[in-house]
Amino acid sequence: MDYLTVTEVAEQLDVTTGRIRQMVLAGKLRARKAGPLWLIKPADVDAVRHRKPGRPRGAKGVRHE
Repeated sequence: MDYLTVTEVAEQLDVTTGRIRQMVLAGKLRARKAGPLWLIKPADVDAVRHRKPGRPRGAKGVRHE
């Protein structure tokens, strides 16, 4: 099976490598650690490809002060 590196995934998703690492560490993108590299299956990239960008909106009527 072929795997992608963090850099390759970042290019495909048009985000930074730091963002990919954050997604991996947060459990939002599955990856396997191999020495110093994170390796990611293309199918797992496809699973997050159509996510909505940005942060989720807060509940209506809730004020953050």
